[in-house]
Amino acid sequence: MSQDTVGILLNSSMYRGIPTRRTGQEWITGYEEAAQEYGLIPVFLRLAGIDPAGGRCLAYVYNGIEYVEQQLPLPSVIHNRALYPRLAARKRLQSLNARGITIFNTTNRYGKDFIHRLLWSAPHLRPYLPASMPLTPSNLRNMMTRHTDLILKPIRGSVGHGVMRLRHLPSSGWELTYATTLGQRQWRTIRLHRGQLPPGVRHMLRRTPYLVQERIPLAEYEQRPIDLRITVQRGGGGDWSVTGRFAKVAAAGSFVCNLARGGEAHPAEELLAKVLPEQIVPAALAHVNELALTISRYLGNRLPHLADLGLDIGLSASGKPYFIECNGRDQRYGFRKAGLLEAWKDSYRQPMAYARYLLDRSNRA
Repeated sequence: MSQDTVGILLNSSMYRGIPTRRTGQEWITGYEEAAQEYGLIPVFLRLAGIDPAGGRCLAYVYNGIEYVEQQLPLPSVIHNRALYPRLAARKRLQSLNARGITIFNTTNRYGKDFIHRLLWSAPHLRPYLPASMPLTPSNLRNMMTRHTDLILKPIRGSVGHGVMRLRHLPSSGWELTYATTLGQRQWRTIRLHRGQLPPGVRHMLRRTPYLVQERIPLAEYEQRPIDLRITVQRGGGGDWSVTGRFAKVAAAGSFVCNLARGGEAHPAEELLAKVLPEQIVPAALAHVNELALTISRYLGNRLPHLADLGLDIGLSASGKPYFIECNGRDQRYGFRKAGLLEAWKDSYRQPMAYARYLLDRSNRA
């Protein structure tokens, strides 16, 4: 049985919801259906359920009627869908890899500053990167002298949490827009006195590492900025390919396109046809796909066991793509919200195809 199993590693809270299928945005049936296509049995586990010796695990398996928790041999290939911010947990994953257990997407949360530095080291990618620096008082002053529109974002933040916009208006000077404490979908804008951030914001920025980044003037739909989510994954041949894409539109009055912050998901082709000259849409989308693939291959050659990415790519009004950030644990549900059900299913199918590829390669060795 162990040669035909694939592990799906989840955080404890999601793992506990498996018997009642309360697993948030993670579609466990998608894994079941995709794994069956490739002759695999998905085994859902968490790090705490893995025997420290690495040979066995406590995991949920579907018996055709319900999910049953069992003691099983640890699968030799595991797809990591859990986030582990603590060093001890990450070291455990690394030790399993060192003992011959292949965990792909072992690390799925890299700092935004780290990814930017890595991509900046590639001259062919620099034209697609907004100017970025770790946020320090001197770096902020530097960026404010060079750009009139900036984004401040947590280096390790996700789903748009904590993102702020700092821009200079000719009529009133610098102003800061940030989410209120009442809700992450409500925004407050304040004018800065002599270009100085308010004390409360400065205190928060000292406690939390931030990145200051040039804000690209994104194409807009109904005066709301848009960007694209491109899902890029390794599949049955071991190579990277674009699984699908959709457009995200910021909520009215917002500058972030994240779905968790009130953004909307739409098929990319349909939305871009409304915001760009119709004749440039095919070329713009082809450029986006090629950039996403180039970035994924570049990162995959430098970050071990990387296999599953969600890239946010912005487009200027002229259709030029810009890399915004990458997500090592792509949430995938945007495809469903955009009505792209086949792409949604494919985003679960590709990791299972890659797991089959890894198993077959291991069996031939």
